[in-house]
Amino acid sequence: MAEQKILVLFGSQTGTAEDTAERIGREAKRRHFQCRVEALDDYDVAKLINEPLVVFVCATTGQGDPPDNMKMFWRFLFRKNLPPSSLCQLDYAVLGLGDSSYPKFNFVAKKLHKRVLQLGGNPLLPVALGDDQHDLGPDAVIDPWLLALWDKILALYPLAPGLEIISCDVRLPPKYTLHYLAEDSPHPDGALLQPTAPRAVPSELNPFAARMVSNQRVTAESHFQDVRLIEFDVAGSGITFSAGDMVMIQPQNCPEDVQQFCQLLRLDPARRFVLKPTEPGTSLPALLPQPCTIQHLVTHYLDISCVPRRSFFELLSYFATNELEREKLQEFSSAQGQEELYSYCNRPRRTTLETLWDFPHTTCAIPPEYLLDLIPHIRPRAFSITSSMLAHPDRIQILMAVVKYKTRLSKPRRGLCSTWLASLNPEQGDVRVPLWVKKGGMKFPVDPDTAVIMIGPGTGVAPFRAAIQERVAQGCRGNYLFFGCRQKSKDFYYQEEWEELVTKGFLTVFTAFSRDQEQKVYVQHRILENRRLLWELLSSGTAHIYLAG
Repeated sequence: MAEQKILVLFGSQTGTAEDTAERIGREAKRRHFQCRVEALDDYDVAKLINEPLVVFVCATTGQGDPPDNMKMFWRFLFRKNLPPSSLCQLDYAVLGLGDSSYPKFNFVAKKLHKRVLQLGGNPLLPVALGDDQHDLGPDAVIDPWLLALWDKILALYPLAPGLEIISCDVRLPPKYTLHYLAEDSPHPDGALLQPTAPRAVPSELNPFAARMVSNQRVTAESHFQDVRLIEFDVAGSGITFSAGDMVMIQPQNCPEDVQQFCQLLRLDPARRFVLKPTEPGTSLPALLPQPCTIQHLVTHYLDISCVPRRSFFELLSYFATNELEREKLQEFSSAQGQEELYSYCNRPRRTTLETLWDFPHTTCAIPPEYLLDLIPHIRPRAFSITSSMLAHPDRIQILMAVVKYKTRLSKPRRGLCSTWLASLNPEQGDVRVPLWVKKGGMKFPVDPDTAVIMIGPGTGVAPFRAAIQERVAQGCRGNYLFFGCRQKSKDFYYQEEWEELVTKGFLTVFTAFSRDQEQKVYVQHRILENRRLLWELLSSGTAHIYLAG
């Protein structure tokens, strides 16, 4: 009897939906299903009409928007010309991940469920609505829903005679096998990230290695927060953008963390390896070169500074040789242990690397081929572009607060990307940063007579500087900016630039410096004081209001 097939497709923005999809994939393997887990946009949607069984796992982002890696699928699925019976052979289930504090809670999952139903699909269960706001997080909904789903699936697609569900005590094989190359095998020439002449427009799979031109602190040295204005040279990249767009930056782990990780796991950073998929049909990680060094894998790919998820502890427990460590890991991966896990990991923002320190016996027993199952890949970070191509051709500038804060752990928490970028010094040589541009959610009016009211406290002002530069270059005068920060002398970004534009009549600025006087003053107070002007602009019917935090 041929192995039953199941397809798990996910749309994920922060990695939670992907993590959940991988969990469903593991549960499918325990039930002897041949299972593929793929991002919705990596899947050839035209093949959906031939699939017998699909589980969709999708997050909702922003104001009810689909995640980036399912946008093409979304557009295809809502085409008007799809016949209403196109998916009549499909058994499906939809699992949504959302946050009920947003008005469009799980909007994407609800809409997807309804659309597949319209196209003739047979729902196995009502749509599951995982909620981040629940005390136990989305697992409170996911755990019981998955039990019901497998009951339903096995009733329709029973196991072949003589087959049993593989027990949870048995460790599943890794997604890839890792083959070390002999020390003397020939090395491919050249660096892994080269400033090549790009073949296509830069993207996540083909980032542009942009030269960092400057990295300047724009807050006073005495100010509690380190904020940088960073400029990149993108000449020859083919990159174009407008005000409101974002630049995506692919960060890397710091050398000390990489060294610690390799020591803990007894890995030789210089060793080279190739990956091979354990099962046919599994694609290799697109962002890893083949062959690859351990150093490159840990520096550029494994997110060793992220807060580990429940699935991390579940897999880690299989390698435990020490009884105490195994018990703790099993507790953290059980439904009952989620509050305990939250206090250990999420509340203090403990990293994967720090967690591995706490389980030393288990850590040194991790087989290297399981690293890609255990630790997610480093996700790119998005920054508002704070410059306009009309004012700074071939340049991209960002305004970035360096993330650093205290929790109950002795070591301060640091943002991976901002700490890495802040550490780079373009005056000490050629510094390259992998990046690409993504359309933003803010579009500014093309009509020069339309007034634009921008409310941007702190680094929220970043996209508005791009808009103001763009509009000034086009001769638009109706620009109104409400800006707030703590102190005029410490964190008033772009002060001279604004003052010059005010003098020239291109800009009206209202400032709120919250700590410069006894009573705290914020942008909302300035809006209230200027309500007549705002109402005048709005009631004329053309003004647009923008808000960025």
